[in-house]
Amino acid sequence: MVNVTYTSGGARLLNRVAPLWEELNKQHLDLSPYFKDYYNSLKFEDRKQVILHRAIGGEVRVDIALDTADFLVGSCISSIDCELTGQIDFIFVTKCFRNRGVGTKLMEKALEWLKSKGSKKNIASVAVGNEQTYAFYAQFGFFPRRTLLEQKKHS
Repeated sequence: MVNVTYTSGGARLLNRVAPLWEELNKQHLDLSPYFKDYYNSLKFEDRKQVILHRAIGGEVRVDIALDTADFLVGSCISSIDCELTGQIDFIFVTKCFRNRGVGTKLMEKALEWLKSKGSKKNIASVAVGNEQTYAFYAQFGFFPRRTLLEQKKHS
């Protein structure tokens, strides 16, 4: 474990994690075999609105990991909707802090919160091309259940 502090809060913290979301979106852009145009045009503000809309009647939680200089090194956004479906909307740890327990701690905090809110099931989406994250999610009981295909629009 590294010397990292954790803080959490509601939707008011969403803007704070925008730089990490941008890094993850760039990673998805680089890895995507089919939807580079989508990731290239996707903006944090749009993604934030999707999260907030899905959580109407529910709640959003943001967990943040900070290094000793208060630099943002990881974050997890989770939400629960009015039907008590919990979702890991976003989890990302900067490259130099990976494999050091930060992501595990963030996921544990999110899942503990979802459990405290009475979630009936928890879900997470993984972008095609980012399947290497399956092993991380499997540690917490997340496994692929189905594959959703989306028709690619022609430019």
